[in-house]
Parts: sequence; C-alpha cells; structure tokens
Amino acid sequence: MENQSHLFSLPDNVHYLNCATMSPLLKSVEDAGMVGLRRKSQPYNIVQENFFDTFELIQQEFSNLIHCPDKERIAIMGSVSYAMATVSKNIIHKNLAKSGKKVLVLAEEFPSDVYAWDELKAYGVSIEFIQAPTNTPNRGLSWNEAFMNAIDDQTILVCLSPAHWADGTLFDLHKINEKCKASNCLLVVDGTQYIGAYPFDVTSIDAVLVVAASYKWLLGPYGNALCYLSEWFDDGLPLEQNWAMRLQSNDFKNLINYQYEYRPKAYRYNMGEFSNFINLPMILTALKQINVWKPEEIQAYCRTLARPHIHRLTEGGFWIEKEAHRADHLFGIRIPESKHLSIIQQNLLRENVFVSFRGSAIRVSVHVWNTTQDLEVFTSILMSS
Repeated sequence: MENQSHLFSLPDNVHYLNCATMSPLLKSVEDAGMVGLRRKSQPYNIVQENFFDTFELIQQEFSNLIHCPDKERIAIMGSVSYAMATVSKNIIHKNLAKSGKKVLVLAEEFPSDVYAWDELKAYGVSIEFIQAPTNTPNRGLSWNEAFMNAIDDQTILVCLSPAHWADGTLFDLHKINEKCKASNCLLVVDGTQYIGAYPFDVTSIDAVLVVAASYKWLLGPYGNALCYLSEWFDDGLPLEQNWAMRLQSNDFKNLINYQYEYRPKAYRYNMGEFSNFINLPMILTALKQINVWKPEEIQAYCRTLARPHIHRLTEGGFWIEKEAHRADHLFGIRIPESKHLSIIQQNLLRENVFVSFRGSAIRVSVHVWNTTQDLEVFTSILMSS
C-alpha cells in the first residue's frame, strides 16, 4: 500500500502521529459532511426514506468491515459509554448482577469502559483491575496471562480492548474468548483503538457486544459509535425509548398509532435521532474507503513505516513492547532515565510533531497519511532531547 496523504488536508509541516486521539478527515468525508450540512438548509428535499436509507448502508459497510453476516446486528450509538451503559442495564434486567460476582477490566483502561459498571456495585458486583507488569521483555505476554488467569466462575463480564488505548499492548481475543466460554461469562469488546486499522472478525469470537467510536480509526466524525449486538440482546432493554426503534416507524402517517413492539434484532438500540443527516454520510464515506484499503493493508503499511524507527529507538535505550505483543498502528514508548519528558514534549511541539502522553508512555499512532519524514522528525527529536 502506498502513502495516502494526498487524500487528507494535513499541512506538509505538520507531523500528525496521533490518530488514537482523533483522526483527520478524508477530503471525501469532509465533502460528504458539507453536502449534509447544506441539505439541512433545504429540508423540503429530505423525504421519509432518508431517515433510514443511509443508516442501512452504514450497517452493511460496518458488517463488511467486521465480517458480520447479518447487518441487522449493527446499531449506531452516541458513544462507547452509551454502549457500555446498555450492557450494564441489560445485566440488571436479566437478573445477572449478584453479590460475589465481578467485572474484569484492564488496569488504566479508558474510563468509558469502567464507569458503566458502577451501577452493578449496588447489587454486590465488584470491579477487578488487572495490573500491567513492569517494563520487562515479556510484559505483554505476562499481562495477557494475568488477565486470562483472573477469569473464573465468579466473573460475570469481561470488558476488553484488543489494543490497550494507552500503549497498544495486544490482547489475544481468541484465547480470552475461550476462557470466557469456559467460565460462562459475557465478553464485551471495545474496538475503538483496533477496528478499522486491524483485521477483525466478529464471527471468530462469542462477544455479546463489540463497539467502536467513529472518530478515530474509523476516520469519521465525533459524536457516534458503531456497535454489534449479539442475540443476547434480542429480548433486552434499550438505554432510551425513541420512535424510530419501533415496528413500522418508517410509516410516518401512522406514528400517532403508538407501537410498543420493537423492530427486530439490534434496531431497538439505535440512539435517538440516529438519522443525523451530517454525520451519517461522513461515516458511510469513511467506511467505504477503509473497506477499499482493507485493515490488513493499513496495518502492513504502519508496520513498514514504523519498524525501522522503533528499532532505532530501542537501540537508543527507549523501551517499546516486542512486535508480537503490540499493534503496529499504535504503540507506547517509555523513555530512559537519562531523558526528561518535559523537554521532549517542548521539542516535539516546536517542530509540529503531535503525539499523546498516556500514563508513563509516549503514545504514537500512525496511519496511511504518515510518511517516513514524519517518523524521522519524531525519532530524531527523541534521540537528541
């Protein structure tokens, strides 16, 4: 795969290595948003079918991306926290929240994957955080093993990010999935820092829910998340009650005849006003481009781009997880004791190099708009600071 910077509007003197915080928009996605914005200025051109048609196309594109055989398993929500709150509500609804049970999450996980489980504490459910080992050569492997060993018969739910948001540590979804099945617990996957940049097949695991925010590796706008919901939710309760989730809601003239039956499968979990005429065309355009590129090729591009610079930094005394246990599009760098983080931060900003600082790591997240020059500037600053 070749560099795709010409499809974005990033200035040549900006070295944006921070997709894990927020992606830039493709020019085509920006154009789709502007068309949607202008469309609202002429609302007489918006017809009944437009409240549903773009979403149905998004369902298909996201299904293609995650290899979901049934697009009706896809819903659109406002955020990852919205999805997690939906899980929590249905655990309570199904009377699964019981004293002595626990929810298992990674230490230093993103807050949206943590706060939702506080509702379960009132029922005696605890939250257990699995700490990361120190920066040893086998850190990623040891963290995986510790996480799997913590899954037992008292575990009600495992909430996992396949690539840790702070440093890109990879977790073996398939092994963790097998342990969840053996322990009869639910698996929930936050794919926000994974799906779109890394191959993902929802049919290869038994997750009850998989969610990804749209504004990072899905290259879309801020304010939405795409979600796969399994059969476990088919008789569940949505987080809110809105008109569009109801059966025959596409027949506007009959909306006054209140309908208390839901549309089938995941439809009841769509957020209110999910038909957003600006965001949805942007999301659809971005998904189409990612499916053309393919996550396998995106990951390979990132690997080829970053590998020589990672080697150079590790030779220079920086600590970076072994390739087998970290993502290529997202990785954390920990500085040697001789370096000062504040000086590195100042020097990076001065040269328009944009990365994130999460926990003890400098988080680097690359994509197809990045060039060798971007990584060269970054690496040189770290080595010389």
